[in-house]
Amino acid sequence: MNNQTIVILDFGGQYKELIARRVRECGVYSVILPYDTDVAEIAAMKPIGIIFTGGPNSVYSDESPKCSMDIFKLGVPVLGICYGMQLTAYLLGGTVEKAAQREYGRITVTMDDKTSLLSGMSDASSCWLSHTYQVKKCPAGFHPIAHSTNCPVAAMANDDRRIYGVQFHPEVTHSDEGRAVIENFLNICGCVGDWSMETYAQTAIANIREIVGDKGKVLLGLSGGVDSSVAAALIYKAIGDRLTCVYVDHGFMRKGETEQVVDVFTHTFPVRLVASDASKIFYEDLKGVSDPETKRKIIGRDFLKVFKAESEKLGKLDYFAQGTIYPDVIESGQATGAAVIKSHHNVGGLPKELGFTQLIEPLRMLFKDEVRALGETLGLPHDLVWRQPFPGPGLAIRVIGDLTPEKVEIVRESDAVLREEIAKAGLDADIHQYFTVLTGIRSVGVMGDERTYDYTVAIRAVTTDDFMTADWARIPYDVVRTISARIVNEVPHVNRVVLDVTTKPPASIEWE
Repeated sequence: MNNQTIVILDFGGQYKELIARRVRECGVYSVILPYDTDVAEIAAMKPIGIIFTGGPNSVYSDESPKCSMDIFKLGVPVLGICYGMQLTAYLLGGTVEKAAQREYGRITVTMDDKTSLLSGMSDASSCWLSHTYQVKKCPAGFHPIAHSTNCPVAAMANDDRRIYGVQFHPEVTHSDEGRAVIENFLNICGCVGDWSMETYAQTAIANIREIVGDKGKVLLGLSGGVDSSVAAALIYKAIGDRLTCVYVDHGFMRKGETEQVVDVFTHTFPVRLVASDASKIFYEDLKGVSDPETKRKIIGRDFLKVFKAESEKLGKLDYFAQGTIYPDVIESGQATGAAVIKSHHNVGGLPKELGFTQLIEPLRMLFKDEVRALGETLGLPHDLVWRQPFPGPGLAIRVIGDLTPEKVEIVRESDAVLREEIAKAGLDADIHQYFTVLTGIRSVGVMGDERTYDYTVAIRAVTTDDFMTADWARIPYDVVRTISARIVNEVPHVNRVVLDVTTKPPASIEWE
């Protein structure tokens, strides 16, 4: 890749992925590296700028992550965010101390010098802060350029060396003018915005061809969702009919979805498709299992079992491909410093038992919105590109507790009602993910003057830019009323419907 690159050094910050996204949104390629990456390796990438992420540590702790001082000798602009700013000050001779009063949430920050990093910003701006320590004294050559009520150095600058720091988080949407800070830093770096999905596609196709060669054959696990579909299109562009896709129906798909997937990839997309009905295998192995993480692991294991069986039928296939994207990697704890939120069956490397030469994951470093943009670039049907996200384990993780075909059917039918009414209301493009959950809760109700003791179904609907954070969707009450009435009247064994109004975080998008 010959594009200009911004290197993001990760010091354990929870928002590192958002930094990468904000940079990419400006048309500049970014890559996240561990904080202790060898400086020579960084230099070899020829970055035009470096960003230090936040982190949970104190710079004075022996265990706190610290980068080499040689970073500052590369001669490229550096921006430190939160802990990254404190570390910059500490390494360059400034003073960091514990704040008299920590700042968390939206805080008004006054911009004192708007000549460079803060150019074009308001005199006072609402910013997102989350810190216990702060810069007490700037290093030599630096001066404060912003402050808050409790933080005298909310930002600092050394314009001669092009080194900057901000205590607030410009990468989160809660900082009203955060994008301006990112754009200003990229301008300081001399960015021209030469990265796009077109260039990414060209590079990815070339990389796939280099890996597979002239004769290699690839097997891809196709769910029919956006990620695996885009991966299939990308690989097909690279190697044509040497790609075979295997679609596994585990019995937990949405209503009519299996038929739709098979139709799309049989009649409108020139990919060799093998459809395998493996629902009996999955149901048998999941019998009596209630824990959601255990469900995911069993489903992941069974997917591999079926892929292996199907690949053996197809003859020699050299490479295994899947549509892993960056949020999957992050939530599975595979990214630097990431906690395990939930397991994804498509994350974790290439299992030896499959017998393939190499794993191909062309979307591994892309976010969901970037995957959709890539799909549009590759010419995939609009409806397919903007299809609702659907987890690999399917409806199995939308049944709280143990699984039975009857419980799955409740979710399937209630979800179909929800989807139909959201579409009727013209909200399907505005709500980024919506589904129903069988909560496992049973309660007393009255239907037809008779006592019932049946299940509660929850409606989950969210809006989000990146699926790393999400807000609950404000569905009009009359639409909610219609959905609720239809579910309790049309779906057997449901007598109560509730609406989930929780953000992510603290909740995840899925109920598990």
